[in-house]
Amino acid sequence: MAVLDGLTGKLSAIVGRMRGKTRISEQDLSAMMREIRLALLEADVHLQVVKDLIEEISEKAKGSAVMSSLTPGQQIVKIVHESLIDILGEKVSRLGVSPTGFTVIMLYGLQGAGKTTTAAKLALMLKKKGKKPLLTSVDVHRPAAARQLDILARQINVPCFIQPDEPDAVTIAEAAVARARYLLCDTLIVDTAGRMAIDRAMMVELKAIARAVNPTEKLLIVDAMIGQEAVAIAASFEQDIGLDGFIMTKLDGDARGGAALSIRRMTGKPIKLICVGEKVEDIEEFHPDRLASRILGMGDVLSLIEKASSTMDEKKAADAAERMLKNQFTLEDMLSQLTEVRKMGSIKDLLGMLPGANRQLANAQVDEKALDRQVAILRSMTTRERLNPNLLNASRRKRIASGSGTTVQDVNRVVRQFEDMQRMMKQFGNMSRGKGKGRARMPGFGPGGFPF
Repeated sequence: MAVLDGLTGKLSAIVGRMRGKTRISEQDLSAMMREIRLALLEADVHLQVVKDLIEEISEKAKGSAVMSSLTPGQQIVKIVHESLIDILGEKVSRLGVSPTGFTVIMLYGLQGAGKTTTAAKLALMLKKKGKKPLLTSVDVHRPAAARQLDILARQINVPCFIQPDEPDAVTIAEAAVARARYLLCDTLIVDTAGRMAIDRAMMVELKAIARAVNPTEKLLIVDAMIGQEAVAIAASFEQDIGLDGFIMTKLDGDARGGAALSIRRMTGKPIKLICVGEKVEDIEEFHPDRLASRILGMGDVLSLIEKASSTMDEKKAADAAERMLKNQFTLEDMLSQLTEVRKMGSIKDLLGMLPGANRQLANAQVDEKALDRQVAILRSMTTRERLNPNLLNASRRKRIASGSGTTVQDVNRVVRQFEDMQRMMKQFGNMSRGKGKGRARMPGFGPGGFPF
């Protein structure tokens, strides 16, 4: 997650230095606590949260179990990891479901936090889980918000109820409930109005809407890039309306991201979902233990597997794997593989989910556009050329370069990478039949086969 990159780099470096130590002194602990404190404050984590975390780590680290341990460095890393999980929330907090069979989710937030887009993301996520959601906008102050929600709903093929000409938000809310029940929808997602700042009129309106729809879940949309201000906003909504949790947005941004570490401890309410990109698919459940592992550079293999499972076509992957083992891998397969990988999002984020990758790739320059260029080159080829790369003579390569907006050297590089992959797959095929030994490697590619 880009928003936590700075903190991740600092903390993973700190615990990495401690990991190999066979003896920990009071001086070592003091130095580590000072570095962790500075890293958290620079990430804009709330001061009280920083104090709590430092006290908790210090108290546990000075215990006899650490000092007498044969691997005190590993024990320290474990303590920091557990303390971060405690700050973020010890377990996954899932969305509530009404026992009546009709769930209403109200989304609150200030203007610009991403409520409307998040409403569509949430609807798509629930739809994939077998739910039948209905979207509605009760924002009577900004008619464009209702029309934006309607456009997003059409994109994800989810029903949407809006009344842009109706001046009363409560009337729209009541009509939306009736519409959802008429369509036999089991979930109503209510996108409410926002303001540039919290004001009394907004709170009065939101309370009236809540009485009309009787929400199962009241979720505040929090912009991860606004830092400690998020805590004050959350406290105001909790005091006036009462919240069930948060959806954190813009975790793909480049801000310091202290809100993600502050808001749960300061409010007592859980982060339920996080948005990690601009696409409607970029929303996922919040797992405190996984985020803590990523912050410390331990990776997040489970999330990587889930992301791959949700975006990749299993049949295509199985067919490609079978052709690889039979040494029948073509440029058509390579195009399919690259397209599937690109759906998974940022290469840097994917690599960040691999254990130890943050330390290994700290100074590496990840070219996020490399896959896009390769896909463009492959798509500029004809199907016949992709199935039979031997046809790619000089004139054809020049035409492909022109059609993809790249150079002949770029085309040659893709062909060489394909040939390297073919050789590697031949080695794997031999190994699977007991004909080869050793470990196959993909020349010209970085960790995981990604180019950078």
